[in-house]
Amino acid sequence: MRRLVSEGTRPRLPWAPRLRQFQVDPGPVLALLELLKDDPELYVRRSVANNLNDIGKDHPTLLAETTRRWMKDATPERRWLVRHALRSAVKRGEPGALAVLGFDRDANVSIHKVRIEPERVVIGGSVAISFEITNTDSHPQRVLADLRIHFVKASGKTSPKVFKLKVLELAPQETAQITKTISFAEMTTRKHYPGRHKLEIVLNGSARPLRAFQLVQD
Repeated sequence: MRRLVSEGTRPRLPWAPRLRQFQVDPGPVLALLELLKDDPELYVRRSVANNLNDIGKDHPTLLAETTRRWMKDATPERRWLVRHALRSAVKRGEPGALAVLGFDRDANVSIHKVRIEPERVVIGGSVAISFEITNTDSHPQRVLADLRIHFVKASGKTSPKVFKLKVLELAPQETAQITKTISFAEMTTRKHYPGRHKLEIVLNGSARPLRAFQLVQD
């Protein structure tokens, strides 16, 4: 019943019509989520996080304000809920969501030793991407690093997809190495097309060009 309260009031349910009234005014929904945010059952807390994630797509400022308040004296379980609720906002690089999780908008770091192997990737194969990040600041920094690939579509246009990398706790002048392997095997959720695929490293929500590789037919 408690999960039904949270799941049934999601403004953007994936398996039902959108609740337009709650998209416009999520206040009544938030009042219910307040009662459920510390529920003893994980599946209820996960539903609360998904509901809040939905709300944030229409009200990013409200999402940031709510999660910032929820993080005060939060238990580990509630901290997990907040991180899960902010996942889409973090991928979108929203400053308010990043600030709740302790990430400054501008990361003072340098990117070097970028390697892409191979630089001509055959559809059905994979590409290995590696680079180093150095903290150029005189203070420690907390850096959220993601990888964005602009996939070529059938029309020749591109569509970006973000891949999670890691959270870095960097001391002054400290360097961390990051590697990521991306598969280009055909799958039901994503079809691949030949063309130039641009890469970006996303640091605390800000994108920096990395390089590019060519995807080719076998």
